[in-house]
Amino acid sequence: MKSLTIIDTFAFFFRAYYALPPLKSRDGFPTGLLTGFINFIHQLQTSHSTEFIIFALDSKESFRKKIYKEYKANRPAPPQDLMMQLEVAIEWIEKMGFKSLTKEGYEADDIIATAVRFAKEQNIKAKIVSSDKDLYQLLDEFVVLYDWVKKQEINEKDCIKKFGVEPKDFVDFQALIGDSSDNVPGVKGIGPKSASKLINEFHTLENIYNNIDKISNKRIRNLLLEGKELAFISRELVKLESNLFEHLELEEFVFEDRNYLEALKDEFIKYDMNNALKWAVGVENSSKKEKKIEFETIIIDDKEKLKKIISKIEDRVVAFDIETTSLDEKEAKLVGFSFAFEENRAYYVPVAHNYLGVGKQIKMEDAKEAILDILDSNFIGQNLKFDLKVLKNSLNIEPKTPFADTMILAWLLEPGSRVGLDNLAQKFLGYKMKSYKETVKKGENFSDVDIKTAAFYASEDAYITLLLYKKLVEKFNNLDLRGLLKEAREVEFPFILVLIYMESLGIKVDIGYLEEFRERLNRELYAISKEVFELAGVEFNIKSPKQLGEILFNKLGLKGAKKTKSGYSTNEKVLKDLIEAHPIIPKILEFRERQKILSTYVEPLLKFGKRDGENRVYTTFLQTGTATGRLASKEPNLQNIPVRTALGRGVRKAFISKEGYKLVSIDYSQIELRLLAHFSGDEELVRAFREDKDIHLETAIKLFGEEEAREKRDIAKTINFGILYGMGSRKLANELKISVAKAKEIIKSYFEAFPTLKSYFETIEEQVKKEGYITTLLGRRRVFDWEGASAVGKAAILREAVNSVFQGSAADLIKLAMLKIASLIESRQLRANLLLQIHDELIFEIEQSQVEELSKEFANIMESIYPLNIPLKSSISIGNRWDELK
Repeated sequence: MKSLTIIDTFAFFFRAYYALPPLKSRDGFPTGLLTGFINFIHQLQTSHSTEFIIFALDSKESFRKKIYKEYKANRPAPPQDLMMQLEVAIEWIEKMGFKSLTKEGYEADDIIATAVRFAKEQNIKAKIVSSDKDLYQLLDEFVVLYDWVKKQEINEKDCIKKFGVEPKDFVDFQALIGDSSDNVPGVKGIGPKSASKLINEFHTLENIYNNIDKISNKRIRNLLLEGKELAFISRELVKLESNLFEHLELEEFVFEDRNYLEALKDEFIKYDMNNALKWAVGVENSSKKEKKIEFETIIIDDKEKLKKIISKIEDRVVAFDIETTSLDEKEAKLVGFSFAFEENRAYYVPVAHNYLGVGKQIKMEDAKEAILDILDSNFIGQNLKFDLKVLKNSLNIEPKTPFADTMILAWLLEPGSRVGLDNLAQKFLGYKMKSYKETVKKGENFSDVDIKTAAFYASEDAYITLLLYKKLVEKFNNLDLRGLLKEAREVEFPFILVLIYMESLGIKVDIGYLEEFRERLNRELYAISKEVFELAGVEFNIKSPKQLGEILFNKLGLKGAKKTKSGYSTNEKVLKDLIEAHPIIPKILEFRERQKILSTYVEPLLKFGKRDGENRVYTTFLQTGTATGRLASKEPNLQNIPVRTALGRGVRKAFISKEGYKLVSIDYSQIELRLLAHFSGDEELVRAFREDKDIHLETAIKLFGEEEAREKRDIAKTINFGILYGMGSRKLANELKISVAKAKEIIKSYFEAFPTLKSYFETIEEQVKKEGYITTLLGRRRVFDWEGASAVGKAAILREAVNSVFQGSAADLIKLAMLKIASLIESRQLRANLLLQIHDELIFEIEQSQVEELSKEFANIMESIYPLNIPLKSSISIGNRWDELK
């Protein structure tokens, strides 16, 4: 699972100042805080422990001052030498290329709460670098605090252990005890012990005061009555606002595979920070010292010389890489290519450099001939899908299966890790690559780079890829992963060509329909907004959570408000809980759904569709984008097109078949439950699938008896999939709206009905604990850091491990099927196209006269692709538009 690190920036700097010795530069400038900051950044870089990073900053004024003017009023002025360093540290954040986040009127804690919300919505874990107790309210299974001085994670169990209350009740707990450091008054005389007792009994301030007569301790009761107003004011002060932004694109805060400290080399010299300087230039005092790898770069600008050198490759492994004018595979043109097959030597072939005074280059037709020769050899590369697509699009060179791709090998070795060449070179070879930014000036492309400079950059890519390949193969052999290496060669490397084929086809969209849909949505948004304004009695910005909250809970007086720092919470759950409270609520939900469909799907699809003469939309599939082995899709993401609502299906209606063809969906039925039966060998599950029984009905019969089974089939379905994904009793209780005790009873009955499953799940858990990984059907691994995980992290790992076995194995099966079907389409020149893969489903475009016959043939391939001890089953659906496919 990906993770986001959020720095409580000023709190971090203050902690660094007081935690570290008062270091100084030679000229007396204080550097303790700065040293702590750089140590932390270096730690992040070397651990590769996060995908995203946000520096949360306070604004100058806080809205809390308006609520309570004494808020943070008694804080002493910080020491002068702290402030001197603080100014420098803030500058360094920007110089290193990190992005900070702030909003006028709010504090860093509010920024953090908002970022956490967006992370959780995207199934991304959040680590908050802070030990501030104000942030305990955010803790849950996805969120931890990190005390970087003590090197300790703080989780929800730590909250209970330290304060005696759960994180979900922490705001009301804080409202009672106050916070002297922030001058939050609380209820005078109520300490943590009394507060935790009250909160555990009543949970909220409202419940405490509604049941004040039930509090037997007269002293406590009187204190509460005297401090009621301050208690509610205190809650407003301590509750964090999580709705500061309507959108937050975490992709803008990516923690990149580069040395951020390099940008501060001059600063480190200025402040005499010698260790930091060593890190900045890539020299460390650890076993991970940067290696100096020397190799000769040879520029080939003569046709005969090029032929002669390529003839020497013979049956040796040759690393190959191209340089282009663009990273857009459809637009990119070849500028040059590099290759390496010998010890300490790499070659660069300039083809289309374009600048005043450019030297001799190889003609494009001669370059094409040489590339074809290389592709006929044992060629390897890094992210070869890009190179092969560019060559296909710009030079009409048909892609060939590579001997190896180092990006895929690294991903198979450590799924979920970073697999960019810069990162892999540093990780496996201790070598720092020359960056693209160092080579290509801003506003230019590779054709503008002088040939000599380009030659080193390009040949470095090829030579380091060759060394990396050898190192990775050595690791596979040393770890006894020859079977995984075989899977790479038989499945993953050939699969590159399937993805190139699919990406080049695209899928057609109906531009006229999308434009009508856009107009309809805009009309409906306008009409709904008018109705909302009429119901509210005033016009306001419906997209603003703050304004909406004020209308609902202040002007209209709706009950059940949840107050946040910036106003009232108006998230989907809050609104759905109020659905019967006022006719304005359904209208707001209608407005939001239409706005999301318009901005997230309709407008982007129109943009992408209009770029192409045939109105086809071309996605990019990410072969190494997930740790489970499933494909991911981007620009645009065609794997998350909505289906559950009528409007969502309206988006699917925009996808159409080309003239004379039909769209076809072939979807594996209950593939993960079938894999559970195969792996566990549970007799009852195996029998049910072999006899083609309704597995959910069979489960309902076993749990609830024949009489109740049909009406409780949906409950059984929830249980089946819940157990499969490691759902515990608490979550099952929430899903089924039953007590935790009842959920525990159901889970116990389930494992009694299918006795082999419990021991099978325990086997997976034992493998993770002992080996640190799980394996899929084809032997792919999902690696977990069990030893380094916290208690909460370990629970999440066990859930992910179980999930990964089945999702990963399902990914194995569908890849095998795609390989075979794509090969069949090509060999028989079938009038059929494989367009999309959406997890367990394939979408085809098949000529009308053959649609029935080929659909059945493809489904048969999917169902018989791998020998299991239960039958695989699929369903076929045919239509003219995607929304017609069931």
